[in-house]
Amino acid sequence: MSDGQRSRQARWRLVMGAGSEQSCGGCLGDEDSSREACLGFLYDREYGGGRNVRKGRAGGRGAGDSDDRTGGLGESVLNVPDWINQVHELFPQNTIERLEKDALERYQLDELVTDPELLSRAQPSTTLLKAVLRTRHLMNQDVLAAARHLVRKVVEQLMERLARKVHSAFQGSVDRRQRSFLRIAKNFDIHTTIRRNLKHYDPEQRRILIETPYFYSRIRRQTDRWQIIVVVDESGSMLDSVIHSAVTAAIFFGIKSIRTHLCLFDTEVVDVTDHCTDPVETLMKVQLGGGTDIGHALSYASTLVDNPRRAIIVLITDFYEGAPPGRLFSVTKQLVESGVTLLGLAALDDRARPDYDHRIAGKMVDLGAHVAAMTPGELAEWVAENVR
Repeated sequence: MSDGQRSRQARWRLVMGAGSEQSCGGCLGDEDSSREACLGFLYDREYGGGRNVRKGRAGGRGAGDSDDRTGGLGESVLNVPDWINQVHELFPQNTIERLEKDALERYQLDELVTDPELLSRAQPSTTLLKAVLRTRHLMNQDVLAAARHLVRKVVEQLMERLARKVHSAFQGSVDRRQRSFLRIAKNFDIHTTIRRNLKHYDPEQRRILIETPYFYSRIRRQTDRWQIIVVVDESGSMLDSVIHSAVTAAIFFGIKSIRTHLCLFDTEVVDVTDHCTDPVETLMKVQLGGGTDIGHALSYASTLVDNPRRAIIVLITDFYEGAPPGRLFSVTKQLVESGVTLLGLAALDDRARPDYDHRIAGKMVDLGAHVAAMTPGELAEWVAENVR
């Protein structure tokens, strides 16, 4: 059997569902088997609990629709948060939208996005956090408030666990006080204010509209401090890394010897440094999915660099560049030649198991960048070693 025939057979098996093995054969690999489990979790409700044979997954509501729902927020083989996360990892965007629509409208599988009381009772976990971030665009304001409270609980757990690892890497150089953004005239930073607000230039009036003024902090006088610029790809496949990046950046922000910036990107860049001390606010701004323009993000990061030889840019991405890669390579070369230390991370989470474009990453290594996959603790050790 050719690969094309095997692929078509697998697609028919996924359409027909369990019970079609005799017609379609045992043609599912590991990934397709996971897809089968996700589809079964939703569409097996069509003909009542306990029935294994389905007549297909594209039809309308059946007369025997079941009210026996296996979903919930408790621990089980596959629960609602698990299902949401697996759907987002296994299917393309148009399929995800159809599955979410069917889950909410056809089967009323809406516990996670409509019931604030259920969310308030749920046991905080990273799995539940990811499911909330992936579905918050479906939530009303009451549910979103409960979801935000849940996100904060999970983030606090992560902060408590990761802070010890990060702090120990810097051997007591932690400044536990939060940075103060005092708007005092004598501390007004005119150069940074102009540079960051150039996008608001009005050519007709020949003036810059200042949306965000910038001020030197009280510890700005320590000009020898290192600068860490964390740039995070917010595509759906990078969600674990986004979560750990937000928490790790918040911890870095409290280290006296470092000035930390945090930026999120897809095809555009959002500088969330002002929310760096609050990872919850950062995560609630994440827009999962969309395109990826790594070159544009790295170009923006280069504008934040004050002293190249005391700057580290941590680029967290899977290196699947959606734009022509020439710009990415050009900016990489310019940064490395200027003296910036560029670290590309294909994963930043507890497992540090990456899935990334080896060709793009390899080319960046050839240009002088470092590429790895790390846990937050390993990243802290790497940064501490470089800033000493």
